[in-house]
Amino acid sequence: MNGQEGKCVKPLILDLTRQQIEQWLLEVGQPAYRATQVFQWIYQRRVTSFAEMTDLPKTLRDRLAETFLLTSLREVTRQISKKDGTTKFLFALSDGATIETVIMRHDYGVSVCVSSQVGCKMGCTFCASTLGGLIRHLRAGEIVEQLIWCQRLLDHEGERVKSIVMMGSGEPLENYDAALRFVDIVTDAKGLMIGQRHITISTVGLVPAIYRLADEHRGITLAVSLHAADDATRSSMMPINRAYNIAKLMEACHYYYRETGRRISFEYALIANVNDTLAHARRLAEVVSTLPCHVNLIPVNYVPERDLKRTEQAQIRAFVKELERLSVNATVRREMGSDIAAACGQLRAEHASENAALASP
Repeated sequence: MNGQEGKCVKPLILDLTRQQIEQWLLEVGQPAYRATQVFQWIYQRRVTSFAEMTDLPKTLRDRLAETFLLTSLREVTRQISKKDGTTKFLFALSDGATIETVIMRHDYGVSVCVSSQVGCKMGCTFCASTLGGLIRHLRAGEIVEQLIWCQRLLDHEGERVKSIVMMGSGEPLENYDAALRFVDIVTDAKGLMIGQRHITISTVGLVPAIYRLADEHRGITLAVSLHAADDATRSSMMPINRAYNIAKLMEACHYYYRETGRRISFEYALIANVNDTLAHARRLAEVVSTLPCHVNLIPVNYVPERDLKRTEQAQIRAFVKELERLSVNATVRREMGSDIAAACGQLRAEHASENAALASP
């Protein structure tokens, strides 16, 4: 199934936009306005069965249940940080593949980090998501359901999702159509009503997809995983740089800004003795200073399979100070869930390792 979408006995209704539900209803002889009712039951009342949609005719509820699935995820495990309340889920999909989703609680509200693929083929040396390669793309509805699951939990706490980051396992822009349908579904005014400006899509730098996204003129924030400002270092960390080097990537970022007016966010994982010297900071400033942007510095997460060391705090402060001296807007990302396996792919990798150990003679 490598690179293929998951197959269900019945399609997941979360995979459909409101307009697509409307079209299906017309095909089965139902009035179009029922689509808004169905959508509101799913996304505003967050029911878990079609039988709960009590203002729909029973015949229609039965037809929906015969035709679609309303849920497909199964919670495998849940970790909750004692430090900051970060909650991480490992979900099993209908085919048994697993993905991770994270709820992060900030001063400015709750954000949810969703996965867009099972695994990842991008091969970044600092990331656990890519350890087993790409298994398959997620369908839009499988991405949507991660968010719905989290919102149901938050409902009990009187909270709601304020922002979404597509920074979980996978490269969202490689699964482009599903990622953008996900955006269309969760921003629908009859559903969750999350504004596009509260959605961030992360990419390792798939240049053609950045141009494609720019041409859609959406209000999405683009986060580019840069992690090094010279081609030699970046290519050693991120194989994608061999296809689309920094010059090509920055051209695409400038185009994105011109077309959308949206400031770019650059992600930069600080790794000791790799990309964290003041010379690296100066090179980074040279690369990004001509573009309205923000640099998000990330002390690298420990991954057992990778022999990478975190930059010391004193060096991080010096790095930030150098960027500020050069008029680059930069902050150090607050660590979330540092006492749990909160980095992308870690929980899934641990689960796979445990299962392999149990299966071995």
